[in-house]
Amino acid sequence: MDQILYEVKDRVAVITLNRPEAANAQTMELLDDLDAAWSRAAGDDEVRVVVLKANGKHFSSGHDLKGGGPVPDKITLEHIYKVEARRYLEYTLRWRNVPKPSIAAVQGKCIAGGLMLCWPCDLIVAAENAQFSDPVVHMGIGGVEYHGHTWELGPRKAKEILFTGRPVTADEAEKVGMVNRVVPLEELEATAMELAGRIAQMHPFALRQAKRAVNQTLDVQGFYAAIQSVFDVHQTGHGNALSDGGFPVLMRLDGMKDKLKNQ
Repeated sequence: MDQILYEVKDRVAVITLNRPEAANAQTMELLDDLDAAWSRAAGDDEVRVVVLKANGKHFSSGHDLKGGGPVPDKITLEHIYKVEARRYLEYTLRWRNVPKPSIAAVQGKCIAGGLMLCWPCDLIVAAENAQFSDPVVHMGIGGVEYHGHTWELGPRKAKEILFTGRPVTADEAEKVGMVNRVVPLEELEATAMELAGRIAQMHPFALRQAKRAVNQTLDVQGFYAAIQSVFDVHQTGHGNALSDGGFPVLMRLDGMKDKLKNQ
């Protein structure tokens, strides 16, 4: 079964995460295929808007800690850094800067690595049951690799969810500006597609320039430099995890992820 689905509807590229049986946990293959789908949409002149959605009950439970790809006999920080620099930093920044408006449609759980899929999108439409969380402090790591927390939530709310690991509800996310709209679950896809359709009617060059203007403003304020520098800080968390019992310490959240499959 393809882990990523891709289709174009009325000038809107629809990219779908398609591992519902695993709560759309991210394997290396899924992330590579997702990046290819984003690149395909970016290079298609017929596509005006990109919609990212997910099949199943949950948007994404984050990185697949069990089946994320081949694991070498000896895990080193160098190996982790190399893998994550490409798939967790390079990919997400590229998706953020695709010169076309993008919309994430989020339902259910969006945990840790799931944030790095929706946060690079320009707009987020959330179902009423959506919950956003980054509980990796439990694993001795200070936050997910794409550290947009401060920009998306504000500094004090960002600290609260990191310090406690508690989820942010859809309504709460809307109040702080992380989410554009909250709708009933059954209206999620239709709302995202309706919004995409409205945007697709606008002049494509003007859309590109408007997106560039906002993203560059954030970059001037320090967004890009912060994402890069905090990624390096994130790697010290892996060093901490490796020194605290080896790589298996990174599996501490697997029980929670396994439960999602049956919810």
